[in-house]
Amino acid sequence: MFARGGSKGLPGKNLLPINGVPLVGHSIEIAKKINQINRIFVSTDSEEIAEVGGLFGAEIIERPKDLASDTASEWEAWKHAIEHVGKKYGSFDQFISLPATAPCRRYMDVRRCMQALVDDVDMVITTTDSHRNPWFNMVTNNSEGYAQLVNTSQGFNRRQDSPECQDVATVAYIARPSFINNKKSIWDGNVKAIKVPQHTAVDIDTFYDYSVAKMLMERPGLMERLNGLAQ
Repeated sequence: MFARGGSKGLPGKNLLPINGVPLVGHSIEIAKKINQINRIFVSTDSEEIAEVGGLFGAEIIERPKDLASDTASEWEAWKHAIEHVGKKYGSFDQFISLPATAPCRRYMDVRRCMQALVDDVDMVITTTDSHRNPWFNMVTNNSEGYAQLVNTSQGFNRRQDSPECQDVATVAYIARPSFINNKKSIWDGNVKAIKVPQHTAVDIDTFYDYSVAKMLMERPGLMERLNGLAQ
């Protein structure tokens, strides 16, 4: 888990509670359910997050301040964590990031991602069906202040005719440590996208997102019903 202390959009978001458990704790609890995950770490610059992570059974990686700023690269934080774990415990097969901001994830989807990291795949991510399509109903304002399609190279009059699009979700990121160490971006290799249900992929960045996730997880039986409909 990678959870820095600073968050301008929603202060303290990584420790916000749902069902009495802070978001960091939800990620740790999902990881505990997967037998193939041998060690669980929280990389953070925050003493409070480190304390909570330790209480839930994770080992703490102290993240340098320059890797925890608003402009810092998550990729570099991944590299730092891989180096730390490698020095302490030796080499390992899979790097798995379960962001604290996606508490609605299902452990079965994380396992699907782990199984998808086969020989010709460098990185596994998760996606959901997109509700907007840059070829059909996504717009931007031009220099004159008028709205126009984001992608004007070819026009489609019907959503059904537009190329399929997916939204990147934050349910899980999985790769081999060597790929992260030797590349600069997720997109520098062969990426496999595992589609997950939208209700499991809420990514908390604002109070609205938090409210949605809280409602989904705290209303009795709601997640179970949605999971059943997603089968």
